[in-house]
Amino acid sequence: MTISDERFHELIDRAFDSLPKTHRDTVKNVAIVTEDEPTEQQREELALRCDQTLLGLYQGIPLPARQGREPLVPDVITLFKNPLLSHSYDEQSLYENIRHTLWHEVAHYFGLNHAQIHKLEH
Repeated sequence: MTISDERFHELIDRAFDSLPKTHRDTVKNVAIVTEDEPTEQQREELALRCDQTLLGLYQGIPLPARQGREPLVPDVITLFKNPLLSHSYDEQSLYENIRHTLWHEVAHYFGLNHAQIHKLEH
């Protein structure tokens, strides 16, 4: 499956807009960016094996750890285009994968860990 960068960004915007309004309105000072693939440094920091991939990554200070302070630089949510494409079989499944990944990374912004996110999803 292939898709233009422009269409990929449109799907990200649509996915973000589909998140609950209370979450969307609370996300502040967060850049949502795309990359084709995770960098070697990101893979090393997360101790990913060669058979593992990364669909998205939150980098920043979660809200609960901020103690009321706003960081000088924005937090970053990165969505990785090629891994998301490889997990999708058509544009609808790509949108669903983007939305799920974006929600997962936004949940990290709110301070949730993987176990808490998994519990909310099921």
